[in-house]
Amino acid sequence: MTRFIPLALFLVVTVGGGLLIGATNTPGAWYADLAKPPFTPPDWLFAPVWTLLYVAVAVAGWRIWRLSDTRGAMTAWWLQLGLNFLWTPVFFTLQSIGWALVVILALLATVIAFIRLAWDRDRPAALLFLPYAAWVAFATLLTASVWWLN
Repeated sequence: MTRFIPLALFLVVTVGGGLLIGATNTPGAWYADLAKPPFTPPDWLFAPVWTLLYVAVAVAGWRIWRLSDTRGAMTAWWLQLGLNFLWTPVFFTLQSIGWALVVILALLATVIAFIRLAWDRDRPAALLFLPYAAWVAFATLLTASVWWLN
């Protein structure tokens, strides 16, 4: 039973942190007034998608953390989490689309780095990051499109 305490902590930090960041950095009128590409998802979709992705990110981090000699993968995991949590306040609170694009490009690179570093050590952890990588790639395209249009 105690082996699942670290998993619970990973879930609290990742899901809880993501939900807190989302709740304290809301889109607001500024975002509503931006020109957006036609492939922009409806606002209601983001919270459930991110919640599911945060669960997968937490489980992947926990799986890698349990192994020995995974410093590179864990460094990439923590870096991607920090960049993930940084993007929302940069975009919505600071209203800095250009810097948000820089942040999300770095986030995409660290997500891909984690997948590469975890692939041979714990394939399920790497696979848990594939939907996350796809969503971050889509979010990167969306951010770049909003930057271009505005």
